[in-house]
Amino acid sequence: MTGDRERPYVLDLDAAEADLATVGGKGASLARLAREGLPVPAGFHVTTDAYRHHVDSHGLRERIDAALADVDPDRPETAERAAERIGALFARHEPPDDLAGPIRWAYAALGDRYHPLAVRSSATAEDRAARSSAGQHDSFLGVRGEAALLAAVRDCWASLWTARAIGYRARHGGGGAGPSIAVTVQTLVAAESAGVMFTVAPVSGSSDQVVLNAAWGLGDAVTGGRVTPDALVVDKETGLVAGRRVSEKTVMSVLTLDGLRDEPVPPERRGEAVLTAEAAGELARLGVRIERLYGRGVDVEWAWADGRPYVVQARPITSRTAERPDPGGHATEVWNDSLAADRLWSSGDLGEAIPDVMTPCTRSLVEIFMAGAMAPSSLPGLRAYGVIGGRFYTDLSMAAAIAHAFGARSRLGALERDYGRLPPGMRVPRPPVSRLDVIRALAPAVLDVTRRVPLNRRRLPAFLEESPARCDALRGRFASTDDPRDLANLWRDEVLPFFTEACHMLEAAMRQDGRALTSVPRYLERRAGERDADAMLSGLRHPRQRLAALGPVTGLARVARGELDAGAYLQEWGHRSPHEFEVSTPRPAEDPAWLDRQVEAVRASARASGEDATDLSRRQLDTARAAWDRFRSRRPRRVGAARRRVGRYARAVHDREAARSEVARAFWVLRAFVLRAGELTGRGEELFQLTIHEILAVLGGDDRPLERVAVRRRTYDRYRALPSYPPLIRGRFDPFAWATDPERRTDFYDATGRADRAARDREASSGGLVAVPDDGGSAAQSGVMGFPGAAGVAEGTVRVLASPRTATCCGPARSS
Repeated sequence: MTGDRERPYVLDLDAAEADLATVGGKGASLARLAREGLPVPAGFHVTTDAYRHHVDSHGLRERIDAALADVDPDRPETAERAAERIGALFARHEPPDDLAGPIRWAYAALGDRYHPLAVRSSATAEDRAARSSAGQHDSFLGVRGEAALLAAVRDCWASLWTARAIGYRARHGGGGAGPSIAVTVQTLVAAESAGVMFTVAPVSGSSDQVVLNAAWGLGDAVTGGRVTPDALVVDKETGLVAGRRVSEKTVMSVLTLDGLRDEPVPPERRGEAVLTAEAAGELARLGVRIERLYGRGVDVEWAWADGRPYVVQARPITSRTAERPDPGGHATEVWNDSLAADRLWSSGDLGEAIPDVMTPCTRSLVEIFMAGAMAPSSLPGLRAYGVIGGRFYTDLSMAAAIAHAFGARSRLGALERDYGRLPPGMRVPRPPVSRLDVIRALAPAVLDVTRRVPLNRRRLPAFLEESPARCDALRGRFASTDDPRDLANLWRDEVLPFFTEACHMLEAAMRQDGRALTSVPRYLERRAGERDADAMLSGLRHPRQRLAALGPVTGLARVARGELDAGAYLQEWGHRSPHEFEVSTPRPAEDPAWLDRQVEAVRASARASGEDATDLSRRQLDTARAAWDRFRSRRPRRVGAARRRVGRYARAVHDREAARSEVARAFWVLRAFVLRAGELTGRGEELFQLTIHEILAVLGGDDRPLERVAVRRRTYDRYRALPSYPPLIRGRFDPFAWATDPERRTDFYDATGRADRAARDREASSGGLVAVPDDGGSAAQSGVMGFPGAAGVAEGTVRVLASPRTATCCGPARSS
């Protein structure tokens, strides 16, 4: 069927006239591959002329322009309003008969009337070599039947006007109703496995290897981020696998009569390698063939079915990062989630508790911890944390989306309450997920947490009492276990259940009267002032336990004074350290000389300053009593209510800290497990470079994971050699390029440059830090103000504090 200008509305997939202007970037690429005889699933194109004919037939062009008139690229809500108006226009108009007929005929030629299809948008601006807007528009998989096909084509047309696509064109040019879109329709391959491959390494830029990702089922779970795929590196010249990482694949996307559905991967296949070496080599050869066709590196979506590969999509690689390979030319892995999407990341809060570059073993255990203690932040596709250069970071973009979906009035307000004020110019990019999608995905997890937490709150006191003895018993069981398989069974039967229970107890403690943690300080500040409010909340005591966060410090002072014996101290706090989540790092209790060194340092400090931590603690209590006395004299009728509120606050704080201390103790148990596994397998501390699932496989007699140890060790050492990264990161971050930049910022990194420009303007007017002469004024009038780590020069008096006592000469700290 042809249009008014004798141009077709539908083309065969390999048609010679299927160019960029006619079938869009994705369609033109598939046509090129099909003409070269590459294994592309059968299909056809619905051309850009078909889209224009639909728009003109229903008089939509002027109404689209009207909806776009008020779009401001700096105000995302304007693009959202325009998208809603335009989407409603397309929803009200079916494709005219002279379009619907050719689409039905082309569908009939592919197979039976319910032949499964992949229906994908193909815009004229996407998949170009110079600039890529791929991923801006919608695709639909598992479409069956003529009516569903026509609806999917119409929805693809409408996706030219999503808020994301409108915003992208507003920023990069190409606004108005002029853009056009085609649709590619292909047989949906019922894949046994699928994934993505890159003929240029995405991070290192190496062009002599093909990087493959592979998972069970259709590729939707891989590209949607709902599963962690296997990763393989194949040498282009030999076709041999040069490196392989087998992941724990828990979810697979499968084709059903009703479309695609995620199903659990059978347990016996979760840790199984998806691709044989032969299949990986065959896929790599296909990738090299496509690369030669394009004359440049490509990324390829592939599927494997009935013993043969299929090419689902291919496009030139349009972005390259600056991260460099090992200087010695050795293979290394990439531990960097910032490369996947434009997000805002923070190493604050939990990242401060996990400050190190994590070994693969620790990283896998932290994933279990997050799933148990913070389940809503750990769901596939909505995970609100990740790894950048091997270090733990919170994904603030996803965290804000989750908070907003469940009632937070302001995404920014929800973030700044927990992570501090963002620098001027720093924005929170929104992940491509709707509020409704978030609610649907999280509702079951939130319901589970809601049911679980009250039970665990009641169980918490008993758990805190029993946990130390249970941990000692488990370490004793490890020492008495001599068979590797018995040790693996011990993990499944006892260690993992205990660790999960500890995580659930921390979850319960964190949700115990959480409102008090924010409302009580505000309540006191309004009635007693900021300084007295801080004093009234300091030095708190709880009947069940001292504050676990301060216990190691005051405990050392008590040992130095002879009030506490060394054994009791190590039993209570020997598991605590700045690196208590990293299982490859020894705990203080493992070093017989550690306590002696610390006690001697405490005594030396006490001799020099005349006081120790217990003196400071007593002085803190005196300050608190004085603040309460002032509050009582000013507001005598409010004292009882204030005491009750502070009591709630104290219980919440102490239980949270005590639960965290027991989680740290549980991580010590996990370290003991891995050390014993190393002894029984003869591989020692090499096992810290494997995930816990790989360690269990080695205990079961499978030595294949050990092949990855050398590469992991090089990767780990390479990241550890870098300085600590900025606590706030926006966009793609290359830690190696950042570390070699002599003008690098250490307070934040913004790939867009907006925050850098704002910071330069601020520093140009203030010398980097705002220094105000010390005139005895308030905290708002004196001292140094600035972002942590900000560059700049300030002149003024500097006081060196020889002991805590001398800190009284200074005003309270103030951050901005």
